[in-house]
Amino acid sequence: VDAKWKSIGPRITERRRGCVRRAAGWPAASLLPRGGLRNAVPPASMRRDAIYAQFDTILVGRRTFEPMVRAGRATMPGMKTFVFSSTLRQQDYPDVTVVGENAEQTVAALRAASGKDIWLFGGGELFRRLLEAGLVDAMEVAIIPVLLGGGISLLPPPSKQTTLQLTGHRIYATGIAALEYTVST
Repeated sequence: VDAKWKSIGPRITERRRGCVRRAAGWPAASLLPRGGLRNAVPPASMRRDAIYAQFDTILVGRRTFEPMVRAGRATMPGMKTFVFSSTLRQQDYPDVTVVGENAEQTVAALRAASGKDIWLFGGGELFRRLLEAGLVDAMEVAIIPVLLGGGISLLPPPSKQTTLQLTGHRIYATGIAALEYTVST
């Protein structure tokens, strides 16, 4: 399936550390054509505070981070934010950690540390790199019942085929289907 929107996403689980590609259960509307899914409101049972409570670290690519900054949300409550970019400067964003190189080593070190799961929030290129490095253990995808006709690829090319195994699912009254997968190695 080639999802053309941001998803709930992948999870790395070593000592319950996760690298999770999650857009809180709905697409990154600010990155979709003409604002994307204005009418695709996540169900109340997909509560943000319950989602946020699972994580203490968030990983963001530059192209996702810049709209977050414009919206006044450069960080998430209770989480350390790591922004992966070769162009942003640390001194311009003192509330986050800017990682300019060695993304895989940085994520491997984060995963090895004790703590909650890690949320990979946007950053298709970063997701692809971490997936190819074997740092993604699980993935959650939300299918939202709106056909956009365009958008952002979940996993941008070039990427190799990765096998997933369904581990859970939930269908909401709104028609949103949340699917949970482990990544086969």
